[in-house]
Amino acid sequence: MHSNMATPQTVAFHTLGCKLNYSETSTIRRQFEEKGYGTVDWEDPADIYVLNTCSVTDFADRKCRNAVRRALRQRPDARIVIIGCYAQLKPDEIASIVGVDLVLGAKEKFNVLNYIDGISKSSDKGMIRAGEIIEANSFEEAFSFGDRTRTFLKVQDGCDYKCTFCTIPQARGKSRSPDISHIVANANQIAAQGVKEIVLTGVNIGDFGIVASGSRNERFIDLIRALDAVEGIERFRISSIEPNLCTDEIIEFVASSQRFVPHFHMPMQSGSDRILARMKRRYRSSLYRDRIRHIHQVMPHCCIGVDVIVGFPGETEEDFQATIDFLSNEAVSYLHVFTYSERPNTPAASMSEKVPMHVRRQRNEILRTISAKKKRTFYEQHLGDTRPVLLEKGKQQGVISGFTDNYIKVSIVDRCQALNTIVNVELLALDGDGVMTAS
Repeated sequence: MHSNMATPQTVAFHTLGCKLNYSETSTIRRQFEEKGYGTVDWEDPADIYVLNTCSVTDFADRKCRNAVRRALRQRPDARIVIIGCYAQLKPDEIASIVGVDLVLGAKEKFNVLNYIDGISKSSDKGMIRAGEIIEANSFEEAFSFGDRTRTFLKVQDGCDYKCTFCTIPQARGKSRSPDISHIVANANQIAAQGVKEIVLTGVNIGDFGIVASGSRNERFIDLIRALDAVEGIERFRISSIEPNLCTDEIIEFVASSQRFVPHFHMPMQSGSDRILARMKRRYRSSLYRDRIRHIHQVMPHCCIGVDVIVGFPGETEEDFQATIDFLSNEAVSYLHVFTYSERPNTPAASMSEKVPMHVRRQRNEILRTISAKKKRTFYEQHLGDTRPVLLEKGKQQGVISGFTDNYIKVSIVDRCQALNTIVNVELLALDGDGVMTAS
């Protein structure tokens, strides 16, 4: 809580969904703080609660309602503002949740302060400001200062792809990004705060370079080359990149860079070419395999994370087996597994051959087990290696934890080092939680 406020108003924030949402929430929080608001936790009484929503994760509606209920339990007369992807897609549903006063879509969410004073608690239904998504064509800069060690920096928004399962183009609009010079200025500002690691975030980050007018001025490779020269940031991490956009040029650059860490996260979604075609993905499994093998050829120690969707309409046992076979045969490090769920107004929602929910859940379990094994194997391959670890936080007395450059979670005993420094450690053993211990 900030002291000596000009206005004693308090605001609390809660974020659902992706890293991009977290960086945007941070920016909006700073807007409130600059106007003299005090920030408190969601679990504390506040005058205003701002919930940043997601349309991708399951149970968006239920999570939204639960968060509103929790807030109103603290302060029944608080003003409740809902922003973000779910607010853009389903403004009417959200506005009718009891207690919600204001719903802001993609274009308006960064102007929340302009609307706050006009909120009245008396009306039955919340006020909606969620225009047609075509209008969301400006790029709002965002970065997070949660902890002082790692920051999420937004470099791109929106998506021009038409994957049949996805609501993001409807929720966030067309692909757009700022100039490289803008992003470099932000990175310099972040470096001045003493932050050591920047995670580059966006919706379709490899598609970087399209400006508001729709023309492409710059490329993602140009961006990472420019960022690599920023003084003071010791690590850049690419949050997620489409395999068709993860070019050989990008892979070679990361391999040669001192600052871009050996860690790629690439959505695969399925190992079956038939399902990839139904999903309207812009590659087939052979391209994904080529990417993985090229990465390993130039960076044998690289960590590779994979997104997979199970239970997509039409996914047969054979299709699912193709995914298992692919993942079993390739050197990937961990999986993020999503159970397919129908999203209104997406082509996949009306496809036939729906997979029963209990089968979807079973398949999810199977892949989670494979993920745990993959991660363990990846960690074991590095036993005895010495790698740089960014010290982040102490869980308990005498223990500090952090991540290696290649995303191995490490806990270090009896180090007297300061947090937010990078130290070289020898990776000694795996503990019961699957965390590497080091000296």
